[in-house]
Amino acid sequence: MYDYVDGKVDWLAAGLPSEGRAASKPAAADVARSGVPTCALDDTLGEIRARAGATGVEVCVVVNAANVVLGILREEQLKGPDSQRVDEAMVPGPSTFRPHVPIGEMAHYMAEHELPTTPITTSEGKLMGVLFREDAERVAHGDR
Repeated sequence: MYDYVDGKVDWLAAGLPSEGRAASKPAAADVARSGVPTCALDDTLGEIRARAGATGVEVCVVVNAANVVLGILREEQLKGPDSQRVDEAMVPGPSTFRPHVPIGEMAHYMAEHELPTTPITTSEGKLMGVLFREDAERVAHGDR
């Protein structure tokens, strides 16, 4: 048996403020875009394309009622028929990252794994934003 005790990593994973040398360096949450479209399992791709098109972003994060990430629809998945349901088209259980991960590490990982986008979540899996690879690479190379 193990008694779990909250600690520094939990604090950082929740996206709460920090101090010290690392606090001044950009992390995933600093660069992630908030306000990216979200959708439910029973939405249709036609509905999502209309919603995503209004924002100019070609990604939609599938979440439940508690805002926990269930899947993701990227440009490829959004090309399906208007009547196709999200649960049939989505990439289930996408890789998610915590808000405190250094942006250089994120840029490297996303390039290595050819990820155009990835959700940034709390340790409970709640969506905080979506990190776009081009944003991560730009900031990692010094262009804020």
